[in-house]
Amino acid sequence: MELTEYKKRILPLKDKLYRFARQVTQHDGEAQDIVQEVFIRLWERRSVLKQYQNVEALAMVITKNLSLDFLKTKRSKTTELEEANPSLDLNTPEFHTEMKDTNRMIKNIFFTLPEQQRMVIHLRDVEEMEFDEITEITGMSVNNIRVNLSRARKTVREALLKQEHYASGNR
Repeated sequence: MELTEYKKRILPLKDKLYRFARQVTQHDGEAQDIVQEVFIRLWERRSVLKQYQNVEALAMVITKNLSLDFLKTKRSKTTELEEANPSLDLNTPEFHTEMKDTNRMIKNIFFTLPEQQRMVIHLRDVEEMEFDEITEITGMSVNNIRVNLSRARKTVREALLKQEHYASGNR
């Protein structure tokens, strides 16, 4: 693979790889470093990349492995939660505040999920990947992915409803 083809096929994956690494590590700087390392590893393997049917899946697997290595060696904690997306179409300041609070609650709940559930829900619901792609990246069976996805969604939904119920004063 030549430099121009590498730039055309690999570099556009940057944002997706970063979001995935950021989701797993919960650390901006480390996610950026991981993406750089993925690009280096793919460049070093450029002569054999044609053997892979899905180079994007390979990049995601490398990202997953490096992210999990980071978690194993550093045992990092979540630093800061990202602020709510300010580009939302807001009708009123109250709506903006409510959406920001809800987004923060969902992120807090999301980060309490077990690692596999976080990974699966991120790949499916954020990255909008198909089950076969998630299988290739995680090494999990489709049934296992579906179970983890269902459990993750249920946990997020129940925890959000519980927090909203508590916040409304209906203890």
